[in-house]
Amino acid sequence: MYRVLIADDYPAISIGTKFFLEQKGHHIVSVCTNGIEAYNEILSKQPQIAILDISMPGMKGLEILKKIKEQKSPTKIIFYTMHNEISIFNLAIALGAKAYLIKDLPLEELEKCIREVGAGDIYSSKIMESKILLNNEGNNEDILLKLTVSERKILEMIAEQKSSKQIGEGLFIAEKTVKVHRRNIAKKLNIPPSNNSLSIWVAKNWK
Repeated sequence: MYRVLIADDYPAISIGTKFFLEQKGHHIVSVCTNGIEAYNEILSKQPQIAILDISMPGMKGLEILKKIKEQKSPTKIIFYTMHNEISIFNLAIALGAKAYLIKDLPLEELEKCIREVGAGDIYSSKIMESKILLNNEGNNEDILLKLTVSERKILEMIAEQKSSKQIGEGLFIAEKTVKVHRRNIAKKLNIPPSNNSLSIWVAKNWK
């Protein structure tokens, strides 16, 4: 379980989230109602994970993310927001956010997200993945030209529904190396770098 900070200017959301996560065994170190408070609490209490809204009084979520990266804080940022614009999502990931969730989703997905982010993965809601995958539909042959031969082979094996472990065994490389390749492929294809997004893209586009 993880030490978590929650920051949201809507008390009903922050209190409900706090209660749910405590029921799941997480320790909530602080609940903040504005960005300045959240930033100061992150620096002083060093939670493992901070759940931030994008829009907050005092300091916006993206500004907090940028500042704590400058401070080299180890806290991992999860955005939990109503903003579903691709431009904001892309900026959040580029700045180093580990997850981007839409508030319409059930809290169970937020808890799943916390566990995956805590384990070192990047997570995004299926709503954002669908929007970005749809936005990237086009000339797939041109897109695939960005990839190396090894990366195309990995895509082919993903299309065969092989796991990272199975791909590694088939290519005689470590499972961790396969995961690095998957992240690089996702970046080249401009799709979310979460566990499922590449598989979704392959299912829709690989022929």
